[in-house]
Amino acid sequence: MDLWLIMLIAGGVLLVIGLALGVLICIAEKFLHVEEDPRIAEVEKMLPNVNCGACGHAGCHDMAEAIVSGEQQKLSDCKPGKKDKNFDPIIEYMKSHPDKDGKVHAPTI
Repeated sequence: MDLWLIMLIAGGVLLVIGLALGVLICIAEKFLHVEEDPRIAEVEKMLPNVNCGACGHAGCHDMAEAIVSGEQQKLSDCKPGKKDKNFDPIIEYMKSHPDKDGKVHAPTI
């Protein structure tokens, strides 16, 4: 067999395998998609977004998850955060946006 024909067949096989795996990944993404609570993104925007870890969490996103779930009660654990700029808006937002069960997880300063 000619070398070019072997390379063409090998390239075609790799192309078909790549397309098949790409389709499988797209299908899996549709079925395995996880919805995240939209309040987490809103609370994260209100945090200083320094991602320093001084609060004991991996970063501001992790801190926002803990606030929304009610695991984090003291906002003052966020060292770079300011009362007027960060903490008060988060407390007001959490009071006005309960979870799906109707529970209000309002943290304190």
